[in-house]
Amino acid sequence: MKRRTALWAFAIVLAAVSYPPHWYPETLRLQLTRLFGASDDRPLPPSVPPRAPGAGAEPEVYCPPDPEGWREAHEIEGVTIERVDSCVADNPWLLAASVRGTNNVSAETLMKSGLTADAVEVGADLDGDGDPDEIHIRLEVAELNGGSAIVPGPVTRYAIAPGIEPGLWVFAPKLHGMAVENIESQQARPELRLPSPAIRVEQGDRVRITLENSHYMPHTIHLHGADHGFVDVTGEGNDGVPLTSEVPVVPGAARTYELQPREAGTMFYHCHVQPHVHVQMGLQGLFVIEDNRPDNWVQTLNPGAGQVRVRSAESRAAYAAEFDLHYLDLDRQLGERIRAHNDPRLITRSMHRDYDVTDATQDYFTVNGRSFPYTFRESLVTGNEGDRLKLRVVNGGVNGIALHTHGHKFTVTHRDGVPLPEGLRTPQDVAWLATAQRLDLDLRLVNDGLNAYGPGIWLFHDHGNRGVTNDGIGPGGNISAIAYGKYLQSDGWPKNQGVSWDNYFTAAYYRREVPVWHNYLPGLLDDTGTDRWLLWRLVGLALAGGILLALLWGAVVSRRSPR
Repeated sequence: MKRRTALWAFAIVLAAVSYPPHWYPETLRLQLTRLFGASDDRPLPPSVPPRAPGAGAEPEVYCPPDPEGWREAHEIEGVTIERVDSCVADNPWLLAASVRGTNNVSAETLMKSGLTADAVEVGADLDGDGDPDEIHIRLEVAELNGGSAIVPGPVTRYAIAPGIEPGLWVFAPKLHGMAVENIESQQARPELRLPSPAIRVEQGDRVRITLENSHYMPHTIHLHGADHGFVDVTGEGNDGVPLTSEVPVVPGAARTYELQPREAGTMFYHCHVQPHVHVQMGLQGLFVIEDNRPDNWVQTLNPGAGQVRVRSAESRAAYAAEFDLHYLDLDRQLGERIRAHNDPRLITRSMHRDYDVTDATQDYFTVNGRSFPYTFRESLVTGNEGDRLKLRVVNGGVNGIALHTHGHKFTVTHRDGVPLPEGLRTPQDVAWLATAQRLDLDLRLVNDGLNAYGPGIWLFHDHGNRGVTNDGIGPGGNISAIAYGKYLQSDGWPKNQGVSWDNYFTAAYYRREVPVWHNYLPGLLDDTGTDRWLLWRLVGLALAGGILLALLWGAVVSRRSPR
């Protein structure tokens, strides 16, 4: 009996001593302060550094090397290809072949381009002005970061940011060889990427675009905003819309879309089969119709958009450079579905019957197929003081974009391919783009306090706060910059004057494993260590509670037992 009484007393005292004071009711804490004074200040638990570097914790190289000199200016097959000032550039032989036509270049150029001999066929000069007017483009459908029954993880891998590889579908130029870099790699070759290539033709050209459906689902091509007939000359559907104009192009089949556009402008193309899924998986691209000018050899394909390196006659006459900017947002949960199964029937059911777009959220935000920090590798708008630049912008995402430039004001000259009256062309630093909307922007790097504030590295991005994150972690998303030549290193990387970017070039940062300010405020706002004082109190409280429960159970049992 005495032992049990002692245990009761011990447990009660231990519970009272162990009970954390900050758990007391406020009135009791105030009363104890009046009686005994304020308690001593107890230091916070120490900060702990991020865990030891592991997979994805070491920073990547900011600017990949350019061993083949793709960034440099080239003269290939009589095509002048402009230099790229940012650190990643497209294959110049592909650009030359897309201008002259894969049916008109040497075997060496064709081999270096990666295109098939019929990928971009260029025909006759119908109006006698020195450039071709018959263009036949062949596109396929490629899957990126899909599943495989042979190897673990995604295959034909394409990262939009460090460690971020969403499932994607894209239209791709018709290519020879493998989908990956080499037989030892799962990385997608450079031509297979997001977004689908920007396509350029000339006003009045006779254009044929053939979709050779190499995918496991039906697809079409809808020429959004471009002047085309509802049916072609044979009466076959030509609008790419299964509901009204045609049966989709089934796997293994092909269909040719025809147009002879009468108006120039910045247009759009995309799949129109189950568009709430297919368009948002990446089956979309810019479709640009250039003004008809003499000797106007245009860059038929601009893989992944970005800088236009073979510009039209009009662009060369008026601008120092031209850039295609393609914005897109992605639903991570949608993209993951192509890795869940290897049976096309199960993928189709998952994406078109189980997936509910009305409950979807957009997690990744890209410009030209990349999210920050990769946007600084290849999606910079570059120029020098006094330059006039042309930007063609499309919003291919679900959400609207409030496109904002730092340090500059631009002028919207065209909306949805239609020129705006001079009276509506006013300088602004935020432009709203609804879904599928296109804007042509005139950007003048003139340091007059209105057009520009002077040389630097000036961000441009969606001013909606979600758009500058990678699945909620910032900085990320569609952040890029207007970078002046004097602020670029020889390799094309900006001479940033802010914080270290090492964290942003690690997969661990976007897995939420690294405190956001660790690289320049180490320890101050890192994760907290163990509060040992509180831990011991909780251990004592648990021990006291266990003893009390045991004593109560013993008392109950003894009362029920027969005497």
